[in-house]
Amino acid sequence: MLGTRLAYLQLFSTDELRGMSDKNSIKTITITPPRGLMYDRNGKVLVDNKPSYTVTITPSQFDTNNLSEMSSLLDIPPERIMQALKEVKGTNRFNPAKIKRDVEFRVVAHIAENHDRLKGIDYQIDAIRFYPDGIIGSHGFGYASEISEKGLKKQEGDYYKQGDVVGSTGLEKNYEKDLRGVKGYKFITVDVNGREIGPLNEGNSDIPPVNGQDLLLGMDKDLQLYAEKLMEGKEGALVALDPRNGEILCFVSKPDFDLSLFTGKTDPKVYASLIANPDKPMFNRVTQTRYPPGSTWKMMMSMAALDSGIITPTSTVNCPGAFVYGGRAYEDHGSYGNINVVRALEVSSNVFYYKMGLALGIDNFEKYCRMFGFGQKTGIDIPQEYSGLLPTRKYYDKVFGKDKWPNGVLVNLGIGQGELGVTPLQMAAYTAAIAMNGLYCQPHFVSKIKNTITNTFEDVKFEQRRIDMPQKYYEAVNRGMYLVVNGAGTAKSVKSDDFELCGKTGTAQNSSGKNHSWFVGYAPYGDPRIAICVLGEKEGYGATFGAPTAAKIMVKYLGGPDYDPEGKIKTVSEGVSD
Repeated sequence: MLGTRLAYLQLFSTDELRGMSDKNSIKTITITPPRGLMYDRNGKVLVDNKPSYTVTITPSQFDTNNLSEMSSLLDIPPERIMQALKEVKGTNRFNPAKIKRDVEFRVVAHIAENHDRLKGIDYQIDAIRFYPDGIIGSHGFGYASEISEKGLKKQEGDYYKQGDVVGSTGLEKNYEKDLRGVKGYKFITVDVNGREIGPLNEGNSDIPPVNGQDLLLGMDKDLQLYAEKLMEGKEGALVALDPRNGEILCFVSKPDFDLSLFTGKTDPKVYASLIANPDKPMFNRVTQTRYPPGSTWKMMMSMAALDSGIITPTSTVNCPGAFVYGGRAYEDHGSYGNINVVRALEVSSNVFYYKMGLALGIDNFEKYCRMFGFGQKTGIDIPQEYSGLLPTRKYYDKVFGKDKWPNGVLVNLGIGQGELGVTPLQMAAYTAAIAMNGLYCQPHFVSKIKNTITNTFEDVKFEQRRIDMPQKYYEAVNRGMYLVVNGAGTAKSVKSDDFELCGKTGTAQNSSGKNHSWFVGYAPYGDPRIAICVLGEKEGYGATFGAPTAAKIMVKYLGGPDYDPEGKIKTVSEGVSD
């Protein structure tokens, strides 16, 4: 029996056994390439890399007598270290497993000094994210973190291994396949005990890594830093884009968080504290907030009323100061007499838009809102976007019952109140479309992807579509937005001597406290190069916070890096009701 078995192994299993032997005699060290960088529209670095130390343990060589020492050195419970090593299976036990990232130099020094005693314990240099000049951008850039066991099982293919980093949020997640690069491999021969003998084939078999591809963003770094400064200490959102193509110029959600907390192996306690924080710093208020837009909605109602034939650019509606409907008087800010749509926007007449909401009807309301992108996601190139809430006939039938709707539903929708909910990003995109006379551009961060090997650029394509309405309707609404700032409107206090700004203030009712301050706008009038939405939670009237903040951003961008908006745009203490 022994002779027969020996003959079988020698004669028929030679190739298989030799392959297994060769595999067990080669130690493979994976070289993780640096992730691609992110640049702004002017070539300035937004997201960079810096070197850091990662501690590794080769399971086949690890002496458990050193477990307590390593646990103390790395500040990791012993059971977590052993669990990580148990998850390494098969011939991978000869390869180093990553245990902790971004360790201090004292840890590396200790391992180096005790290398002969700490068998199987080593370190390698990896690249981790670095954010120069104090820029935050946490909700836009996002972060990459160590892949979970669930993520390993769900991945397509087998690119990721235990300890690898993968994009988890923001641009890091959406462009993961571009940013991650291609791994390299160094092959080292080892003896039966796992001791290193030398490079396989004198290193000629090694495979060099390929760095990740770089992202070129439409963002303006100086504008982003200034926007973060203006929003410091606030709760809310600020987003500006180029209305000609939809490129994001700046993107701020406050409160936010420090992305550097996620560059190494994230402490579960730190992550838990961010999740439990009542201010919700990880909540993206630009794309996930759902508030009524208040009077910033009046351009939407104007376009719908014009295109459906309820009004013309010159026809007038009587606005006596209140509108009585269903036994209730709906108040206005003043009594304006017979006014057209341009004047209605300038003075932010509520009665005018109460009547528009009622005349438009729920079905036309839905039709025109969807044309301008409401009730649906914009498709921005980061995850975690809400579609908002667009009330429809089906929605109200479900909530109130068929034919049982409250009398004032359509009246409230006319001025952007009630059940309607929008995101600041939707509002910026719709404002840009009006500024561009119906050209709706899908908002996006990335404009080009750079191949770091060939130094060539690939354009990233995003949707553009035309909201087909007569030019005179857009002209009327844009004229009204111009007069809001440059006439007798609610944002006249932020008029600029250097640039013609246009916009609309809004105040969203808040049942739990002070109202929310909205402002949407664009500049310059007649040649728009920036469109913006500002939402200040619990900041009061739109003219109090939203308008001056947006005006500073617009003039800063148009004026260039040396232009200082401070002192040139007034900050209103109480604001004008809208």
